[in-house]
Amino acid sequence: MRKAILALCSSVMVFASAAQASALELRIGTEGAYPPWSMVNPAGEVTGFDADTGALLCAKLEAKCKFVVQDFAGLIPALQANRVDIIISALSITDDRRKKIEFSIPYAELTSYFVAPKDSDLMNVTDLETLRSALTGKRVGVQQGTARGAYVQATMPGVDLKTYESLDQMQIDLEAGRLDAGFSDVSAADDFLGRPAGANFALVNVKILSSSHPTLGEGVGVGMRHEDTELKAKIDAALCELIKDGSLAKASEKWFEANILASCK
Repeated sequence: MRKAILALCSSVMVFASAAQASALELRIGTEGAYPPWSMVNPAGEVTGFDADTGALLCAKLEAKCKFVVQDFAGLIPALQANRVDIIISALSITDDRRKKIEFSIPYAELTSYFVAPKDSDLMNVTDLETLRSALTGKRVGVQQGTARGAYVQATMPGVDLKTYESLDQMQIDLEAGRLDAGFSDVSAADDFLGRPAGANFALVNVKILSSSHPTLGEGVGVGMRHEDTELKAKIDAALCELIKDGSLAKASEKWFEANILASCK
């Protein structure tokens, strides 16, 4: 009897150890300096919409996760070098990035705007063709490695494009008058305009939709390595559930006061 009990306990311990060993662990690469998508608070915790997305995704996957903060331009190289397992950082799904990494289904949509001083002649522009002409020769700031930089290069060759490692650096130069305009997604632009630094600035009245040009991608997705096909299937299924059950919608309303989610069929 004692031998049977010992054998049973041993089997339970082996099973528990195997289950523990098989638990999914993910290092999530994120920028941490792109409000309201991804920020780091004074306590060193990652917050924002992408942080909430990561937390919801990991709970759905029953995975143990930790965020790894990295400059945006270094996120894909970090993924390729196995320093992170996935990227959740307002990462637009583009053809160029697909050559380097795999993407989940889109979980959010992006709309972009130019931001300029309120007394700029750009404030009188209301259509894209006029905007292209008005920006010729002007200094426009974008964050390095973003789809918006690729968009300006592809569609506005007359622009004097300036790139920055972080959104904060670009906005500092914009406030100081070293730029004529900045280009970012609308949530980041609204965050800047809502702070004292953005008091003398406004959105240029031309909405740039992701669908307007291939460089802007197909929405925002989770980045991962091409070979991680099983992980992709799990993440796609989990994201779809989170979109359908309203969990991600609540996070979107919390950070953007709007539903920016992509649809899931």
